[in-house]
Amino acid sequence: MRFCGPKLSLCGLIISVWGIIQLLLMGVFYYIHSVALIEDLPIEEHYHTAEEFYAAADRAYRQNALNCWIAALIYVVTLAISTWQFYANQRASSVN
Repeated sequence: MRFCGPKLSLCGLIISVWGIIQLLLMGVFYYIHSVALIEDLPIEEHYHTAEEFYAAADRAYRQNALNCWIAALIYVVTLAISTWQFYANQRASSVN
């Protein structure tokens, strides 16, 4: 059953591979608490103590890493569907 054309399925393949690579790497960088990503953390600007800040930053880093890995898994599903459609289109064009 085809519902995507050959160009759309190939585009889905390329975007899915890129999304998986990017989100896996971002998840790793959040997991290791990369300082370059601190501006993307959902934390407040002021804390009473340094320990409160470190605890909030640690929670935010872990949550963002988990979010990136979940999004990468969603891209794996998109990759599987795009691959299925790509091969379905290849079989259909070779039969004709």
